[in-house]
Amino acid sequence: MDREGAVALVTFDRPPVNAVDLEAIEGFRALAEELGADAAVRAVVITGTDRAFCAGADVSMMRDLSAENHRKVRRWIDVQAALEAMPKPVIAAIRGYALGGGAELALACDLRVISADSTIGFPEIELGLFPGAGGTQRLPRVVGPARALRLMMLGERLTGEEAAAIGLADVVVPERAGVLPAAMDLARTLAERATRTIGLLKRAVREGFGLPIEEGLEVEETAVFELIGTEDAREGLQAFLERRSARFTGR
Repeated sequence: MDREGAVALVTFDRPPVNAVDLEAIEGFRALAEELGADAAVRAVVITGTDRAFCAGADVSMMRDLSAENHRKVRRWIDVQAALEAMPKPVIAAIRGYALGGGAELALACDLRVISADSTIGFPEIELGLFPGAGGTQRLPRVVGPARALRLMMLGERLTGEEAAAIGLADVVVPERAGVLPAAMDLARTLAERATRTIGLLKRAVREGFGLPIEEGLEVEETAVFELIGTEDAREGLQAFLERRSARFTGR
């Protein structure tokens, strides 16, 4: 992990293709918890190498089809849950392949930056499997259930431009060399904003999504009353009244 001011850059580098094993899962879990609790970190960028963001689960790990092993494998969903619940913005910077568990990791991030020639998809069906570490739940929430089902049943792989066209990616850059600079620029911009507010916004959307509107509004109300007690909210309103730029602190 590297730090640039309030932005933390997490680089996954497990040759040759950044496949996830049990050790990597535990490492990601610990790091996500650490970054979530670090008030000095106000935005996080997750990336891989130029060849692969993450090519999914290490097949040698998956060959053990026992329930005991797959309970360990499914701790990958704990990593994703920690990213979603992180009270600050999280950006996936995708270069090369983001397949299977790698695509699931990207889906758990708030924003996805990808190059036009990179590839994202869920090829598990080719192994007689389906995306069982969050993919069946998160992908439909991003692209809709019918499209998600088609992508998973056919194991389709999408280019960066194709992913952006269906809302699976947020920013597309022409070449892989531009992915990390674009993601870091976005992270720096977000880190200067009211990151405490962003954290509450994430929580309201995550917890309210899918609820009946009345229950969703209760989730929102809880977040609103927590929000009005923050320093960021006070600073934002005061700065507006004083006609100056707000100086947010993430508190």
